[in-house]
Amino acid sequence: MAGREKRALGQFFGLTNFGVNLTKLEPKAGSALRHSHSKQDEFIYVLSGNPTLITNAGETNLSPGMCAGFKAGTGDAHQLINCTNDVVHYLEVGDRSAGDSVQYPDDDLQALFLDMQWLFTHKDGSPY
Repeated sequence: MAGREKRALGQFFGLTNFGVNLTKLEPKAGSALRHSHSKQDEFIYVLSGNPTLITNAGETNLSPGMCAGFKAGTGDAHQLINCTNDVVHYLEVGDRSAGDSVQYPDDDLQALFLDMQWLFTHKDGSPY
């Protein structure tokens, strides 16, 4: 994820039930591959810049002070892209529910959250 920088703020305080990241997206960078979680909710709050939110419904331009939430289990895949020439900063908040799985509808990738670690495989389950 070239052009993306995450600072794990929650980890600094020893939080284990949820994570908080301060994320910076350089121009033309993306937050992640478009994805959806089976058990972990996610929330973002835009601090600066104007990222584009991409979901199953399409694209939405965001600005500072706007937020979005992604309920687990809906299958609504999401990602942020910085289509501008300015840096974007936003907060990410997500829980750490065990047994989560992540689907990436645009890529041959899936992930499982086991023992507080992510295991990434192809969609057929074969390892990378």
